[in-house]
Amino acid sequence: MVAPQGQQTRPTSDRLRETLFNVVAPYIEGTIWLDLFAGSGAVGIEALSRGASSVYFVESAGMAIRTIRRNLQTLGISAEANVLEQDVITALRTIEAQNVGCDFAFLDPPYRKLGDYDRVLSFLSRSQLLNFGAQVIAEHDKHFDPGDAFELLQRQRILRQGDAVLSFYARRSEAE
Repeated sequence: MVAPQGQQTRPTSDRLRETLFNVVAPYIEGTIWLDLFAGSGAVGIEALSRGASSVYFVESAGMAIRTIRRNLQTLGISAEANVLEQDVITALRTIEAQNVGCDFAFLDPPYRKLGDYDRVLSFLSRSQLLNFGAQVIAEHDKHFDPGDAFELLQRQRILRQGDAVLSFYARRSEAE
């Protein structure tokens, strides 16, 4: 699999991706994923290879979109993929308008765009995109904490690996 050239994309490390999929492996079969700020598409492609039924790859950089499409085509899994070249919030609105419910949402904005964590996590917390029991997973730098709660999304778990951290969020009921 290839990754886009340049400094705009920072792929999730193989070790961190392995850690992520070791945690979620028992729950992947037949699920729908959002791979937000998708870069090379490695996380979504891994989800498809482990049995996810479909993945929405969202990326605004043209070079990264071309890389995702090439990777999907090379692996012969384009049919299960929806690739959206849009700003993440615009794409989430588009997907939500199609009445899609997802089981996993993975976001890994560029570390320099820290406000994207709040924008996306807040949007997901109040959207209809998350199925019951859905997990939202945010990758971030160990020196930045996106926060414990975003309206109905509550952080459930933190996994650290080197300089990177995975924060796992789940929706709590409005009664809580």
